[in-house]
Amino acid sequence: MATINDIPDVILSNIFASISDTRTRNSLSLVSRKFMLLDRATRVSLTLRGNARDLFMIPTCFRSVTDLDLSFLSPWGHSLLSSPLSDTDPQLLAHRLRVAFPAVTSLTVYARSPLTIKILVQQWPGLKRVKLVRWHQRLASWPIGEDFVCLLEQCENLNWLDLSTFYYWTEDLPPVLQACPKVSASLVHLNLLTTSFAEGFKSQEIKEITTACPNLKNFLVACNFDPRYIGFVGDETLLAVANNCPKLTLLHLADTSSLTDVRGDPDNEGFTSEDAMVTKGTLVEFFSGLPLLQELVLDVGRNVRDTSMALEMLNSKCKDLRVLKLGQFHGICLANESQLDGIALCSGLEELSIKNCGDLTDMGLIAIGRGCSKLSRFEVQGCKRITEKGLRTMACLLRNTLVKVKISCCKNLDAAASLRSVEPIRDQIQCLHIDCVWNGWEEIGNSEQVGLSFWHNQVEEPSSLFSLMGSEYDHEMRRKKCKFSSDVSDGYILENNGFWCKKWDRLQYLSLWIGVGELLKPLPAAGLLNCPNLEEIRIKVEGDCRGRSKPSERAFGLSSLALYPRLSKMQLDCSETIGYALTAPSGQMDLSLWERFFLNGIGELRLSELDYWPPQDRDVNHRSLSLPAAGLLAECLELRKLFIHGTAHEHFMMFLLKIPNLRDVQLREDYYPAPENDMSTEMRAGSCSRFEAALNRRHILD
Repeated sequence: MATINDIPDVILSNIFASISDTRTRNSLSLVSRKFMLLDRATRVSLTLRGNARDLFMIPTCFRSVTDLDLSFLSPWGHSLLSSPLSDTDPQLLAHRLRVAFPAVTSLTVYARSPLTIKILVQQWPGLKRVKLVRWHQRLASWPIGEDFVCLLEQCENLNWLDLSTFYYWTEDLPPVLQACPKVSASLVHLNLLTTSFAEGFKSQEIKEITTACPNLKNFLVACNFDPRYIGFVGDETLLAVANNCPKLTLLHLADTSSLTDVRGDPDNEGFTSEDAMVTKGTLVEFFSGLPLLQELVLDVGRNVRDTSMALEMLNSKCKDLRVLKLGQFHGICLANESQLDGIALCSGLEELSIKNCGDLTDMGLIAIGRGCSKLSRFEVQGCKRITEKGLRTMACLLRNTLVKVKISCCKNLDAAASLRSVEPIRDQIQCLHIDCVWNGWEEIGNSEQVGLSFWHNQVEEPSSLFSLMGSEYDHEMRRKKCKFSSDVSDGYILENNGFWCKKWDRLQYLSLWIGVGELLKPLPAAGLLNCPNLEEIRIKVEGDCRGRSKPSERAFGLSSLALYPRLSKMQLDCSETIGYALTAPSGQMDLSLWERFFLNGIGELRLSELDYWPPQDRDVNHRSLSLPAAGLLAECLELRKLFIHGTAHEHFMMFLLKIPNLRDVQLREDYYPAPENDMSTEMRAGSCSRFEAALNRRHILD
């Protein structure tokens, strides 16, 4: 019998080359020595970890790598080519990297100083794609454009530049692009969606950038649409972008206020006090000037009113549009009668995100569901007038395609209502985000479950809305409702206690928002009890701890997630939890006690990967792992990877050595501004290196 080893090496090499998933390739390389050699010969993308000072550890067997990521080398955030622990010549380290990876054309690097960029581009002058990373502040003593001069002057083949996680001044870039017209004209991808900007690029700077880069296909930029600021983006800027870069297929224009991942005011009805200087006529002309658009994001942060007519032009002017995100657009779908209008006419859309639309109603959602029948992803955020009935009816209409849903900051959609609204697609949804707003469910906890008769009653609700849309839609809805009702019991399982519960067969990724002081325990009772294939969960905790009394429970409720059998990855983000890092006022808890509250019970989960963002004290720019947090994390005995997005004392990190199979740990201060005091006991490169050395000395069983 022939085996896979009998396949000719040429064919096997092509098979390996077609596999892009890193985990899959890692697994294949462990099958046999032959597979290991084939993996090394065909791997084109590699992320280096380890300490930059260990020259002898640089692998030399991946000669075909073209995409190299150096941004995660340790100590994280320190200058790559001037390690404080050794006298290694920066030129020597750069030379060793070039010898090990001679074919590199795509580079990602943490560039703490312009010197890093200058030395590396000398080694690979043929670079085509570059992503720069820096969360530390730009020194005021550096000349304007110092970070980019060498890059654009020496890399003549550069066509892809990503600065989304690189802190610089907006005035640094336009002069360099204008001074290097050949390279600027060859750029097809430019990502300037930098989250650390306070005001973003000014109108004139955007005009200069797009004039210098007329062949851009992908352009992402952070700017300011507030007309009260000098250099705000309005009609004139939008038309300049369309006229200067007519080949755009992907365009993101986002107000800097929309880049912060912070929940808005729940009492805000979706309208801001100021209107953006963007008119309907300009939008029509803007869309007409970009016929090749496939993805468009306009998150303006200020009111853009009466946009229905302008959005209707998208379907005729941008026929290839597949992804659309609108923020602070109002009147996007009037839905006055059964005839479709506005955004509902964009029948080719596959992904749609609507944020802070003050007048979107249930009838608008139904119209969108009827018109945008190919949607596989739908996000709604900050829309206060929509309800469970409208969203549920939309889900019924999109039952054959919709697999990713985000529902956030909608006043009428708490956790239970959000879960009921996606009930029609429960058997196929793969990714879901909801807000953990309980509205009474916290009193139920895990002790009760919902009977099947309750959920059957919920199935019958949408037809009342459809009757308003006309007899033909009512007939179609009744047909779908009957089919759905006859099959609904297939997705329920009978528990040992005699109750029926819902089964989310295909749900693999769950994202949750929860306010500080709230508990996670009601989640199963709200409707997410049985998720057999849930692998990854992201939890964002947000709020101000200052002034809050001690929680009534000793634990946040992470242990309640143990009922998901395949859960192995978690992102616990407490970065927007604000409190006292040092001594708290009398009667209040400091952040170490809040961390104990959040992490209590995490050891009961069988996690293999964990990303953790500690809470912060903004007054002193302090995000640090506390002693209770270190002790509780050490209880996660199955962890393989742990990334702490903050700082930690060396002796706290040593607690983590108790985890038997922990292989990859790193402190990442990937927030702005990253702490500058490298001599702190939390920040010293020597501390990080000693911990990593102790970690690597251990024997890993597998």
